[in-house]
Amino acid sequence: MNYLVLKTIHIISVVAWFAGLFYVGRLFIYFKEAAAYEPKKKEILQDQFLLMTKRCMYIITWPSLIISTFFGLYMLHKNPSLIYLNWMIVKLAFVTVLIVYTSYCQKILLQMMKGSIKFSDFKLRLWNEFATLLLISIVSLAILKTALSWVKAVVVFLLIGIILFTLIKLYKKYINSKTD
Repeated sequence: MNYLVLKTIHIISVVAWFAGLFYVGRLFIYFKEAAAYEPKKKEILQDQFLLMTKRCMYIITWPSLIISTFFGLYMLHKNPSLIYLNWMIVKLAFVTVLIVYTSYCQKILLQMMKGSIKFSDFKLRLWNEFATLLLISIVSLAILKTALSWVKAVVVFLLIGIILFTLIKLYKKYINSKTD
């Protein structure tokens, strides 16, 4: 198979994988927030969010992870010299973290299936934004390769993390002020 075709399939599946993770993260938050409603409304909402989360994980997220991993490894097989490049090693480390992150999302789904999520809604918001940091890191490494120094990359990663954390705190403060 043509290398560019492999790359195209890989990129499309990575986009689908992240779309699934972003949506699942929001569904976790909605499920958690629904716990505050009166029992009948809580049951209806949480049942629906659970159904949506299962479908997203099993129809979009996991298949996309498998497809993107397969085609990514196939591209490395077709061009094995890539594995010796520093940016690729770091990218693969981030991808490994992303696979662990997806697996932990599965663990949260299993908690949902038992009726509750152990994280607070604030921690779920932080959890959801961690996927954003991974996306920025992986895409930046894939595009910029060696054009970006590792010091700058770490500083940018930390700054984006701090900005996301601050925005989540501000949102929480805003929501709390509306309920007072």
